[in-house]
This record gives sequence, C-alpha cells and structure tokens, in this order.
Amino acid sequence: MKNFDIQTPGSTIGEALQTKIDLKTKPPGALGKLELLASQIGTIQQTLTPVLNDPTVVVFAGDHGLVQEGITPYPQEVTFQMVMNFLNGGAAINVFAKQNGLEVKVVDAGVNHGFGQTANLLNYKVNKGTRNCLKEAAMTSAELTESIEKGATIVNDLYKSGCNCVAFGEMGIGNTSSASLLMHYFTGIDLATCTGRGTGLDDAGLSKKISILKTVAARHGNLQDWEKIMSAFSGYEIAMMTGAMLQAAENRMVILLDGFIASTAYLAAFKLHPEIKNYIIACHQSDEKGHQLLLEYLNLSPLLNLGMRLGEGTGAAVAFPLVKAAVSFLNEMASFESAGVSNKE
Repeated sequence: MKNFDIQTPGSTIGEALQTKIDLKTKPPGALGKLELLASQIGTIQQTLTPVLNDPTVVVFAGDHGLVQEGITPYPQEVTFQMVMNFLNGGAAINVFAKQNGLEVKVVDAGVNHGFGQTANLLNYKVNKGTRNCLKEAAMTSAELTESIEKGATIVNDLYKSGCNCVAFGEMGIGNTSSASLLMHYFTGIDLATCTGRGTGLDDAGLSKKISILKTVAARHGNLQDWEKIMSAFSGYEIAMMTGAMLQAAENRMVILLDGFIASTAYLAAFKLHPEIKNYIIACHQSDEKGHQLLLEYLNLSPLLNLGMRLGEGTGAAVAFPLVKAAVSFLNEMASFESAGVSNKE
C-alpha cells in the first residue's frame, strides 16, 4: 500500500497569524470559531493571506454485501439510482454545492451496477460491491490497497488541477453498518452505541441491525491489525475516501469533514497518520447515533449541528460559507491602524 508522507504544518507562522487576527477591528476573540478557522487555514497554507481554490466535493459510491441480511429498508439498487441523480444534478449535494460555489465529482468506487461510459462519472470501480461480511471479509487485502491508492490518485488529479480545498461525501446502501463496525473496532466503543438508524430504521429494524452486527463482530473476533479491520468491514467507498483524505493531507489541502461515514474514513486515516488532524475541519455533527461520540474521540469540534444525517457531503457543503467567512475576514477586514480606529489601551 502507498506510504503517505504527511507533515505537521510549521507552527512558526501561528504567532503572526494570531497577531493579524487580533489587530482586526474587533475585540480579541470576538469572531469565535471563525478566528480558529482562519488561523488553521493560514497555518495549513503557511501564509497570512490564504485562498480556497477550486473547492470540490468528491462523492464516492459503493455497495455492501451485508445488505443481503436485511440491515436497511432500502434496496441496494438505490445506490446506483442515486449516482445517476448526482450526475443529473438532482440530489441535495448538487443543490448545496451549487449554492455555495463547490464543484461536485462523482466516483464509482464499487457500485453493483454496470454504468458503461456514463458521462462525468469517474470510474474507479474495484468490484461490484463488497462481500457479505457476515460470512467472510468484505474485501481482500489487494482490494483494500487498490481502494486506498485509487482514492489517492483522484485527489492528486484534483490537486494538480489547482484545487486546494476538498470535501468528501459518500453513497452506499448499508454503509452505516460498515461505519459502525469500523468505529467499534478502532475505538473500542460498544457496538450498539456505535449503531444508529441509518436510512430510517424503526425500533424493530434497529434491534435487528444491532443483532446482525454483533453476530458479524463475533464471527471476526478481536481484530487489532489496521489492514485486517479495514478488509473485514470497510466498503470500497469508505476505503477510497480514506486514501483520498491521506493524499489530501500529504498535499497540504484543507479537508472538509462531513458526517458519520466520512468520519469513520477519517478515523481509519487518523489511526495510520495522526498528523492528518492538522488538515481537518469538522463541518457538522450528524444526527446518526455514534457521531457525537466519534467526534469527541477524535477531539473535533463541529461547526454545525442541524440534525442532518444524509451523507453525500451535504454537511460539508452547508458549512462551507463559514469556512469562506474565516478566510474573508482574515484577508479583507480592516485593522485598527488601517481603519483609523483606536485600539484598546
């Protein structure tokens, strides 16, 4: 698997950034989290005048073999149908991205459908859906490596085209189950606590889902190795997102983190390279059970909590104006000296 070289951004610029922020025409700290964001983005880019170039949401789609066990009320066909909806501009992520100036790229990471030469779809398919992890590992070691490296390639292509700010979304019927298992194994948090309603399970459906996931965990046992955990439970879209995040951090890009499933991909990336934390902006707290605990585990403070639980990168797209606001005030807001306003004594 690719060896990522992720560096912690130099800290020496931090003092100059803080001075610039403090000398704006406002009381110190008056812009709250926007000040922290401005400092983080300036540190990532190692400049007092950061810019967000060609911000892009990459939506990874993949299917999951565990759907055969009835863990979701939606049929697997919804994955490819939603991919077509993304490509036709009709999904929530399309609406929010258009509104807030983000481009959308859609990736077939492992959908159980033959798209052929579908216009604007990035074909990085590893396989037509993962295997049923109740019976065997979801993917082979080779498929995991392929997924990670394809994610890295996608981000490198974006980076070379001029993008320095990227968000990641996902689509895959059954992928909250995969995410719950990954969260449980990587954090040690109780599996039932990690498991939510996904696409809207009722109480009986949720109980069945938890029971199935506990059976899956019992079958695989006490895994500790990163590669074995990912191979056992990940989806192709989650693994590809993990590789994409790692490459974005290597490229010193600003990474906009979406909801529960994207956060489990980040969790996997963080377990390999903790330095990635410097490049992450947690955009929102999903209403999916487990996400709040996962954010706390990762020591991330989300910008928004709107009760959203859609995925697709929608939380990142909705939060993006706040990220832009942080950069805008740092670059455009007058200082006490330039405005001729008296500072505090």
